[in-house]
Amino acid sequence: MQLERTDWSFNMAYEKHIEEAKEFEEVVINIDRVSRVVKGGRRFRFKALVVIGDGKKRVGIGVSKGADVQAAIAKATAVAKKSIVEIPIYNNTIPHEVTAKLGGAKVLMMPAAPGTGIIAGGTVRSILNVTGISNVLSKSLGSSNKVNTAYATIEALTTLRAKRDWTTTEESTNKKPAAKKSKVTQETK
Repeated sequence: MQLERTDWSFNMAYEKHIEEAKEFEEVVINIDRVSRVVKGGRRFRFKALVVIGDGKKRVGIGVSKGADVQAAIAKATAVAKKSIVEIPIYNNTIPHEVTAKLGGAKVLMMPAAPGTGIIAGGTVRSILNVTGISNVLSKSLGSSNKVNTAYATIEALTTLRAKRDWTTTEESTNKKPAAKKSKVTQETK
């Protein structure tokens, strides 16, 4: 038996909840069981690494712990929503080559030609799948720690600059270098 809700405020809140849930795609990258040692033995908790993205230009990442897996994922998703960043996309790829390092993890990303796809592995691939970037080359160097690799990837994406924001050197090419005095002319004076 299904209950019908005729209350308009419930219907509006329910529709808003459905729209909010569809706004971001949520991907759980990693779940770890962590423990702390207490007098009676070990206490186990779960740590979740979650990435969210709208498939256009926004992406966020969150890490959190909880008593059970669902609580850890919910808390990590809330952290990810608070840390959303917007990234520039140019022709379904990144505008320029970028490198970022965090801890022992280093991530290198390069723009790719149309039709290349996402050439990345593991954590970097999971993050790039929710960003809206469809062509990119990537290499993860150094540490294989998923949390550090994820944060290095986000740092690399935030350091990207849109093509319209690139500085040009038109002023420096129009200016002629100042004439230098030679040593001979300085010595004769």
